[in-house]
Amino acid sequence: MRLLPFILLFLSSCSHSIYVVRHAEKAPAGPNMNSDVPLSVPGQQRAEDLMNVLKDKKISIVYSTQTVRTVSTATPTADHFGVAIELYGPRPDSIFISKLLSHKKNLLVVGHSNTVDDIVNMLCGATKVAGDLGDKEYDNLYEVKVKGKKKIFVGRKFGAKSE
Repeated sequence: MRLLPFILLFLSSCSHSIYVVRHAEKAPAGPNMNSDVPLSVPGQQRAEDLMNVLKDKKISIVYSTQTVRTVSTATPTADHFGVAIELYGPRPDSIFISKLLSHKKNLLVVGHSNTVDDIVNMLCGATKVAGDLGDKEYDNLYEVKVKGKKKIFVGRKFGAKSE
């Protein structure tokens, strides 16, 4: 029974992180193409850079919207960890946010310039990202560390500097 306090301390100190990024740089839409374009060469490199940043984070679940650019951004990380990409959205809602928070494992969520702020702010319960990301902003990696009911926001850059 003397182990019980240590077990309770260990369980109460457990935390997990939710990493949120915008899809990487997309190729320009050519004539007769729809708006669901693939990643550009720099975007493909950024997707690899993302995997390299997260390779030691024990990502258990990867979420992406169903566009080619978000799935392509998520694929290197999902492949590295041997997990399938789960599709969501395209707009995050309270049900999706509750689902993210309920996993208790490290996650990656790939979204869009007009949804990343919503996801981060809803996860944190406060405004941490002021608004939609700029058209050429691709180098932000947002981490929401969840420890019980406490959420800690960390914003950082990764890969090549955005224009």
